[in-house]
Amino acid sequence: MEPSQPALSPIKHSPQTLRDIVQDRMREAIIAGHFSPGERLVERTLCDQLGVSRTVIRETIRYLEAEGLVETQAHRGPIIARMDWAQASQIYDIRKQLESAAAAAFAVNHTPAHAKTLRQALSKLKAASKADDRTRLFKATTGFYAAIFDGAGHTVAWEIVQRLNGRISRLRVMTLATSDRHRPGLSHMTGISEAVLSRDAAAARVAVEAHIDDAAAIAKTVLTEQDHS
Repeated sequence: MEPSQPALSPIKHSPQTLRDIVQDRMREAIIAGHFSPGERLVERTLCDQLGVSRTVIRETIRYLEAEGLVETQAHRGPIIARMDWAQASQIYDIRKQLESAAAAAFAVNHTPAHAKTLRQALSKLKAASKADDRTRLFKATTGFYAAIFDGAGHTVAWEIVQRLNGRISRLRVMTLATSDRHRPGLSHMTGISEAVLSRDAAAARVAVEAHIDDAAAIAKTVLTEQDHS
């Protein structure tokens, strides 16, 4: 009788890998605008700047390409993906559908634990806004939406949003950089939170749609101007 295969030992700790760190650094740099749209990514330069191997850089570029932050062109190689209004409008449409549905479902289905998590997420968002820390603000915003999708039970929809998160964050940088908003983003988030916590699904949908329409209008203006410059 052949001996049975030994069971795999459990992983007690899963540290962030070097590839994960490089991906986060590159993603943050692209979102923050340290690279210009259309700028070529030179492997050797990135290796020297980050102190990592070409293998890690190539894996990172492939990962960021899947997120829509990088694209590969014939005879040029990888470049920072350009964003135009045609693409952005689709992202806002997807956000509106998924986020409004999640907010409405949260309003109907959330538990006291979900409500507590959302209140904590909003508090972190307010603190990040006061601190004027863009990286912290992005993470807090993601946490706020994660709480809503979790409370709604919309796990598949959240996976879709996560795949778009890099491009969503690029658009968020753009809209935060302008003073043309009808209402500050934090004001919108507070309105969304109040609607869902009061279990008003209709008001939750309206609050989400107003928030996204406001951001989309600004992005359209900025991207249209860029297209004609």
